[in-house]
Amino acid sequence: DFLPLKCDACEEVFCKDHVRYDEHKCSSAYKKNVQVPVCPLCNTPIPVQKGEIPDVVVGAHMDKDCKYNPAQQKERIFTNKCLKPGCKRKEMMKVVCEQCGGNFCIKHRHPLDHDCTGSSRPTSKA
Repeated sequence: DFLPLKCDACEEVFCKDHVRYDEHKCSSAYKKNVQVPVCPLCNTPIPVQKGEIPDVVVGAHMDKDCKYNPAQQKERIFTNKCLKPGCKRKEMMKVVCEQCGGNFCIKHRHPLDHDCTGSSRPTSKA
């Protein structure tokens, strides 16, 4: 069966087996492409107008509008150093002692574990 079907991109006539863009290597398929390309550097969706070639638009974005910061990739997570003398551990979040206000690691967070001098009230070993 040769059913004449018109390609909606290039407007040429094909049979049902070849009407798909890939089957007849349609040179105008990019005009009907509804996918939104994403910048490979900053992961931002890039709007593409009809008739524009996505690769060219993404390339232009990378050249002038891209907010990619290579230093951001190497940003350190563990930045909160323990104040207990001799301890070199760092934590993701601050662990502040309620009595002395110092920042400590999980191991030294309790006043008895870091020889706290912030408060004169007795502390329990519980």
